[in-house]
Amino acid sequence: MPYPEIMIHGMRAELAQLGFEETKTPEAVKEAVENTPGTLMVVVNSVCGCAAGGVRPGIAMALSNSAVKPDRMITVFAGADIDATETAREYFEGYPPSSPSIAFLKSGKLLKMFERKDLEGRHPAMIAEQLVEAFSELCPPQVDAAKN
Repeated sequence: MPYPEIMIHGMRAELAQLGFEETKTPEAVKEAVENTPGTLMVVVNSVCGCAAGGVRPGIAMALSNSAVKPDRMITVFAGADIDATETAREYFEGYPPSSPSIAFLKSGKLLKMFERKDLEGRHPAMIAEQLVEAFSELCPPQVDAAKN
């Protein structure tokens, strides 16, 4: 049985406020994975303490401290968006289900994966540092349209 929406609304909002699209259906996940021309960041959100204490704050720090960011960011919520989460995990080939987790994909192919074991117990600043490194490695520099 899925978590009640009232219980997880604030946890969803933390990522939505950072620019993440909530993909609550398998179709929305497939659309994002198959139709994002650049780098896609997929966050499997969770109610656990490591998501609240480390992962979501670490993501916020990384996005505010990096000039280079993924082209598109989506999120599914483990335990709530059950079918969407299962669909997202189908793209994480070679990795067991894990929440929270953070994946980077391009053209439907997994480029980098942070499993729960890579995130749990880590300070948000450490997670942010790892993500900024991933952004630099995997994401093209953003072009400022106002300057062109």
